[in-house]
Amino acid sequence: MQHGAIKKMKKHIQQARGLEPADLVLKKCTIIDVFCGELKSADIAICDEVIVGVGEYSGKTEIDCKGAYVCPGFLEGHIHIESSMLSPGQFAKIVGPHGTTTVICDPHEIANVAGIPGIKYLLEESKNTQCSIFVMAPSCVPATNLENSGAILTSTDMEEILGLEQVLGVAEMMNFPGVLYQDDDVLKKLALGKSRQVPVDGHAPGLTGKDLQAYIGTGIQSDHECSTVAEAKEKLSSGMYLFIREGSTAKNLEDLYPVITVQNSRRCLLVTDDCHPEELLNEGHMDRILRKAIQLGLDPITAIQMVTINVADCFGLQDRGAVAPGRLADLVLFDNLEDIRPKTVFRRGELLNNREPAQIDKVEQVHKYPAVFDSVNVNLEKLLFDIPAAGKIARVIQVKKNQLITESVELPVRILDGFAVSDPERDIIKLAVIERHNATGNIGRGFVTGLGLKKGAIASTVGHDSHNITVAGCDDQDMKLVVETLIKQGGGLAIVCEGKVEASLVLDVAGLMSTADATEVAETFSELLKVAAKLGVKLADPFMLMSFLSLPVIPHLKMTDLGLVDVDSFCHTGLWVG
Repeated sequence: MQHGAIKKMKKHIQQARGLEPADLVLKKCTIIDVFCGELKSADIAICDEVIVGVGEYSGKTEIDCKGAYVCPGFLEGHIHIESSMLSPGQFAKIVGPHGTTTVICDPHEIANVAGIPGIKYLLEESKNTQCSIFVMAPSCVPATNLENSGAILTSTDMEEILGLEQVLGVAEMMNFPGVLYQDDDVLKKLALGKSRQVPVDGHAPGLTGKDLQAYIGTGIQSDHECSTVAEAKEKLSSGMYLFIREGSTAKNLEDLYPVITVQNSRRCLLVTDDCHPEELLNEGHMDRILRKAIQLGLDPITAIQMVTINVADCFGLQDRGAVAPGRLADLVLFDNLEDIRPKTVFRRGELLNNREPAQIDKVEQVHKYPAVFDSVNVNLEKLLFDIPAAGKIARVIQVKKNQLITESVELPVRILDGFAVSDPERDIIKLAVIERHNATGNIGRGFVTGLGLKKGAIASTVGHDSHNITVAGCDDQDMKLVVETLIKQGGGLAIVCEGKVEASLVLDVAGLMSTADATEVAETFSELLKVAAKLGVKLADPFMLMSFLSLPVIPHLKMTDLGLVDVDSFCHTGLWVG
């Protein structure tokens, strides 16, 4: 094996020195030099899958780029692929032509449903795709003890996951109270990251002062939950990488753009975290965020650094992220530096085509990963949405446009025959979270305001992070029917109105992703959004927002299958206040 590597290295040296023509030369390029932050005109010599030289070269095959800009392939530093509702192959099929050649994902979602088998399924599905997919080992499964998930990953499980191929480090440590209160299993997971000297991602919204110092001191290197300039500056100054998130729901780029300076930009990354399929298809992936950053006034080369070399450095991927010798020939060509729209993408020295992902036998996968394909188990006998009135004023979850943070507001609710019911006229809608992994019958019940739903019910098996069923509705019967629809189809999204299923999307992989074609998934999802809008929903993407209503690690009030959660106090709280 070493002999083969040396032979290959000699070939690279010969072509780099110009003693032999390169396998491929991209001529007359305007190269984005991400090391020096400048432009330079040169040829790019490629041997096998690697760049061997930048300068003046001749090749066996030459392509005249006619002065086009050439930058490294884009790297996504933090995403949950499951949020795209696409299989890894279909996801890569979309993002590859948009210039994304490397993705670092946290399979936290499928891990919460199916544990280690879920992670192995995702890893297997990630092979032979149109971009390189790496994984961070989920550190918080379940995210908290305030909910029930489908699996539990201990520090021993984490050790096994970190030993798997394609796994780079420890994924976002959401349980920051567990860190601060020195929970043994939490600290064991962090110690694994330290002992292996691998990256450890963070997740600490609003954490500041000495608590932040203690959190970072455990080896956590990044955060993607900043929402203010002050918070971002404190975390940057304390040594963290700042992941600036611009996803389908949480959009922080405009608010955090002012924090980026010449001095600190190399510690900043642009990431999506969560991105839905229709946005990927219609607007793009990292190229979409680049365009927005540049429109806001960010220097284009600085922006490109934030999706290339900065990501490579953060995660120790020294074989990519720059147009330089020894780096993979993952390259993006485009014509306008102020409006980046990839026209040609090379991956490992070959033109990227829009080929279909490798077909994987679903029947075989169902047999191999039963927990992945049989993940919706609900106790129908306990599927009740009655809320006995124990007062007149209730704690209500108030959603905010484009934000994962929800407010806790105290509002008078409508009482009918001794029960609290939805009040669409005042936009106070019944909300429930139903345990769907082990048919325990657990149901958390309460109210949400800000959705705008006027009639019917909307539900999803995508509910961060434990992925129980989240349902909001104006009528109990519609709420029951929409949940039954999800059970029957084995997971996904659905809308019911006046006893009729108006639209649905099957997510047959852990109730999170579809085995269908990306275009089909996007079109079906788009139809769901149209139906939701007709029923009065005011949000562009209510499903994405609803999926975070059950996440009890983002302030301030959330709902799990065990009831309302006061995130600030990190404990359950009562529905009634008076």
